[in-house]
Amino acid sequence: MGDLLLVRHGETEWSVSGQHTSWTDLPLTQHGEEQAKSLAPLLSDRTFSLALTSTLDRAIRTAELAGITGALTDPDLHEWDYGAYEGVTTVDIHRTRPDWNLWTDGVPPGPDGHPGEAPEEVGRRADRVLARVDAALPEGDVVLVAHAHFLRVLTARRLGLPPADGRLFQLATGTVSRLSTEHDRPVIAEWNTRT
Repeated sequence: MGDLLLVRHGETEWSVSGQHTSWTDLPLTQHGEEQAKSLAPLLSDRTFSLALTSTLDRAIRTAELAGITGALTDPDLHEWDYGAYEGVTTVDIHRTRPDWNLWTDGVPPGPDGHPGEAPEEVGRRADRVLARVDAALPEGDVVLVAHAHFLRVLTARRLGLPPADGRLFQLATGTVSRLSTEHDRPVIAEWNTRT
């Protein structure tokens, strides 16, 4: 049985500024590209039975720079749809909604095609990804290259927690995290690893 490796894409301008970034497809910064390249040694000794990335360029580029070959895109790995809060920082949201919390309050609808998502909706996407992961893990390790909030929800679901418990797992840009098993139960084996 293999391990599940989670790669958060490298830094973008909005990850630096703290702006919520779901469908806005920003490129990696120069530092983000360096972060992605630095992940290669952490992944090079593994053979992946399945490699998936988000459909967004920042994830695809991170996978390429990290040396992950043969990755398939999966729309279910897309970041949480932030609706009307796309491009807005939590600090700015708190100016009008001081008690707002993404994990409990969700987001208001945004422009056409971006209604926003509640934690449970993101959790359903994570569960679909985990079904693909479970089918591939008997053959070896699996790697997912995606986004912070989505991967945090996926981690919660992998550990048998509700989607909103993703709030417990801070995830930095340009890192590898590893979910494994201990006594046949899912565990976090490594988190926010960098070289």
